[in-house]
This record gives sequence, structure tokens and C-alpha cells, in this order.
Amino acid sequence: MSTYKLTKESVLQALSHVEEPDLKKDLVSLNMIKDIELGIDQVRFTVVLTTPACPLKELIRKRCEDAIHTHIGPSIQVRVDMTADVTSTRNNAPVLPGVKNIIAVASGKGGVGKSTVTANLAVALHRSGAKVGIIDADIFGPSMPVMFGAEDIQPAVAEVNGRNLLQPVQQFGVKLMSIGFLTPADSAVVWRGPMASQALRQFFGDTNWGELDYLLIDLPPGTSDIHLTLVQTVPVTGAVIVTTPQKVALADAIKGLAMFRQPQINVPVLGVIENMSYFTPAELPDSKYYIFGKGGGQQLADKFSVPLLGQIPLVQRIREAGDEGKPAVISDEPVAADAFRSAAEALAQFVSIRNAELDQTKRVELRV
Repeated sequence: MSTYKLTKESVLQALSHVEEPDLKKDLVSLNMIKDIELGIDQVRFTVVLTTPACPLKELIRKRCEDAIHTHIGPSIQVRVDMTADVTSTRNNAPVLPGVKNIIAVASGKGGVGKSTVTANLAVALHRSGAKVGIIDADIFGPSMPVMFGAEDIQPAVAEVNGRNLLQPVQQFGVKLMSIGFLTPADSAVVWRGPMASQALRQFFGDTNWGELDYLLIDLPPGTSDIHLTLVQTVPVTGAVIVTTPQKVALADAIKGLAMFRQPQINVPVLGVIENMSYFTPAELPDSKYYIFGKGGGQQLADKFSVPLLGQIPLVQRIREAGDEGKPAVISDEPVAADAFRSAAEALAQFVSIRNAELDQTKRVELRV
């Protein structure tokens, strides 16, 4: 016979002492506790996380177990199941209604590895359990077909609710759309700005994206028509700035970050990712050589009071993986894979914080 007062009410009361580390509120008031099942000195329940990529899930699990033991009884058997329901502020959005979060990945200058970072973040988020897509918005220099080994694939067209829509190419669990799927690989796209902007709008409105937790937008370098088209077409959840540590890259990254913070655009900056942070030779995995300087990404993050989401090393496997069309986060090379996984978890974490603390980003009404 049970020696403890074990009821659903007592379980909820105990768990009301567990604070969600990022949102700073208790799990019960956040409605994160579901499916409580009771036995004799046994309890099982589900914690609904705000993202499957939550880096703090084991900490939350331990705090739940400790709360039951402290507030009800030390010998109760506790089983905590974890699931996730990715948060969103895009409820009832007219464009891409099934997409919970649209994340712009930007850089001030080319050559900093923005597309490599985007591809690996997407695959890492998918491998955590999220539904993920990528729009390759670099109309004049698309990279995603190569990054995903899909150069020879063309998207199909299917009728959906009476409309003919493009079906995204799916590779490694990630849905993809790029102008590179629609034009010959050896042909240059020679278009004026309005034509490129129209192509991007079609990637949003004429593609069957379905249900996605995260849609990453791989933007071209700089600040251009494409950036304005993005923020005028859809409300963007937030932006990620990719840079290298060197001074010239940081100077351009500042301009890219400042664009999103202009009052008429006002897209939250989720954080900075520093790529090529240090060189690690394969034969010396514990060594770090700061070829492009040190600490530039952290300085940028500190200057604008945003988090540094990750530091990606300069290792040969990342380059090889891109050339092979298989993102490095899938590989068995731990230095590269762990860095991208950690950055993806941090990104998902700060998307959840942004959605809890800020209102929906509004679509920009800007005449330029």
C-alpha cells in the first residue's frame, strides 16, 4: 500500500517548483506537463519541450525527478518522458501557414561559409527531431544543390487544392528549394533585381512546404533586394549572422546585423555564429590554431548584446563534406559534427526564448 499522498494534484504541485531554465517560469504554469499516470509509489508524466533540440532536456528531467522526491516522497519511482511542440508566433499566417519559424541566415560578406553553416544547422535540427526546410535565396550563386548532393534533381509539380505547386526536393530529411534545381548547373542566372525577387516570392508562395518547425533562408551576402523581398513577403522569426573572426568580415557582419535592426525592418537577431574560428589538424584534434584571429565573433555578439550561438572550427572534413554533398554534421568526425550540433541546439533554444518574450515580427511595409 502506498505510503505517500500521490495524486495528480500533488504531482502538479511538486512540479510547480521546477523552473524552465530559459523561460524563467515553472513547468506547470507553462502548460508543459502532460499525461500524468499514477501507480503505487510510481508516477509517469510527459514534459513537452519547446523544441526537440533543447540542450537542457536532461537538466529539466533531473529537476523534475528531484521535485517529486523532495515534495512528495524520496522513494517514489519517477519516469519522465520527453516530447516537443516547437513554439511559434506565426499563428494564422497567410503565407506559409504550416511553417512555425522562418529564420534568416545572413552575412555581411561572401566567403565566410554561410551556406555551409545553414546546411549543417538544418540537418542537425532535423536529426534532433524537428521538421526543417531551406530556401536557397542566393539566386545568383545557389549552393544548396551541391551541399546536399542534389545537383541533378528537379522538383516535381503537383496539384494541391486546385493549384500547381512545386514540391521541395528532400535530402537527408530536409526539404529544399533553390534556383539551382530549376536552371542548368553550368548556366549563369543573369537577371535584374526584380526578377530575382519574384523567384524568391515563388519559393514562398508557389511551393508546397507543408508543416515545418523551422524554415531557414540562406541569404546572399550583403544587403540587397533579396533581403528586402524576404522581410516584405513574410514575417521573419529572427536572423542569424555568420562571420569569421577577422576584422574585414566583422566590419561587414556589423552592416548585415544593423540592417535587421533598422526600425522599419525590426527583425530580432537571434545570435552570431563564428565560422572558421580556429584550425584543428586531423592528426592533432586537441590543438587550436587561430589563423583568422581570435574572439571576433564574441566581440560582435557582445557589442550588440546578442548570444554567440557557436564557434565552428576550420577542419578539412567540413570542406570535404560540402564537396561530397553530405553535410559534415552527419559524419563521424566529432570536432565538426559536435560544433554544428551545439550551434543548432543554441539556435533552437533562443528561438524558443524569442517566441516567449517577443511579439510576432510584422511583415515590412517598406517603399524603396
